[in-house]
Amino acid sequence: MKTDPEILKSLLKEGRLLPQEEMLEIARKKGSLKIGIPREDSFQERRVALVPEAVSLLVANGHDIKIETKAGENANFSDRAYSEAGAEIVYDRNEVFQCDIVFKVSPPIEEEVEMMGMGQTLISALQISMQPKQILQKMMQKKITAIAWDYMRDDEGHFPVVSAMGEIAGNTSIHIAAELLNAFKNGKGVMLGGIAGVQPTEVVILGAGTVGEFAARSAMGLGCSVKVFDNSLGKLRRLQSSVGQRIYTSIIQPKVLSKALMRADVVIGAVRSPFGKTPCIVSEEMVGNMKTGSVIIDVSIDQGGCFETSELTNHESPTFDKYGVTHYCVPNIASRVSRTASFAISNIFAPVLIKMGEKGGDKELIKRDHGFRSGVYMYKGTLTSEVLGKIFDLNYKEIELLLMGM
Repeated sequence: MKTDPEILKSLLKEGRLLPQEEMLEIARKKGSLKIGIPREDSFQERRVALVPEAVSLLVANGHDIKIETKAGENANFSDRAYSEAGAEIVYDRNEVFQCDIVFKVSPPIEEEVEMMGMGQTLISALQISMQPKQILQKMMQKKITAIAWDYMRDDEGHFPVVSAMGEIAGNTSIHIAAELLNAFKNGKGVMLGGIAGVQPTEVVILGAGTVGEFAARSAMGLGCSVKVFDNSLGKLRRLQSSVGQRIYTSIIQPKVLSKALMRADVVIGAVRSPFGKTPCIVSEEMVGNMKTGSVIIDVSIDQGGCFETSELTNHESPTFDKYGVTHYCVPNIASRVSRTASFAISNIFAPVLIKMGEKGGDKELIKRDHGFRSGVYMYKGTLTSEVLGKIFDLNYKEIELLLMGM
């Protein structure tokens, strides 16, 4: 029988006690997502859900992207750019809608839902006026899981896409106003801002949310005199703190507001309602007392508008005149700068989709990520939105109750 030293010698000779390579933990294999990006056919929608840079990142993480030909054309992204990023360009629209995940900007129309199969996942905006009852019912029949990107929250509880689009709308509204004051646009020939020795233009902003804040920042940067009205003192304080300087703020009081409107060169309507129609803040009489040649930009028009004189317009015919005041009432201002807006959406969603792949699909992400779950309004064909259920008289169930059974 061998002694201990003899056994040790034998093991050393065989090399079994030599330093071995460190065995690292093998990472769990990621799930490969099949994502379809269709061309947007909604009226004057020029954004695209993913830009080529985001596609390249997702492909590098093992995901398959199919994009309909010319999907990025209106945002100045070519098919070649997407192809070089690793996406598959498809010419049959139906093929895009057969992917496990369909990701688009605008809400689905009836023909698009018809093309979808059973049990797919849809990520898009949720606009009640554009998603009537019959579309929801078709989605329910097909057991679709639907996520509204405008109701998703981030880790801090904010709505990241809404905030990004709000920043764009706020900044762009001031640029639009500057253009409409231009003498060659039949404006009164006033430069938006101010120079030494000349009284600065006066801008009144209704609403102290994201749109209002960035409209104020942009106007102040040009040298305008800015007044902000809102019924929330908390929002007004936050705006004061955010812009880093004292500006005129006020609770919405009809007499005070009316006086401010009479002096204003530009009025930005940036009031939002959590659900339903935006409250009308500015009466027809108030508009009638405004200066001739002044400009109204009603960013709230997609919820009905906050001016009594507002009427829906579009990007091709954006303005009308009432009481000598130019009205701009185009919904979806972000489509004016579709390339920038597309980058903003992509920057938010590329990490979300990568995280979804790491979790093995949308089911686990919905289960574990409360912010993502807050955007779900339909889960495997069951309506989970109380608001939609009550508006359209449809049965609904809380998403948490559905997840408990998983």
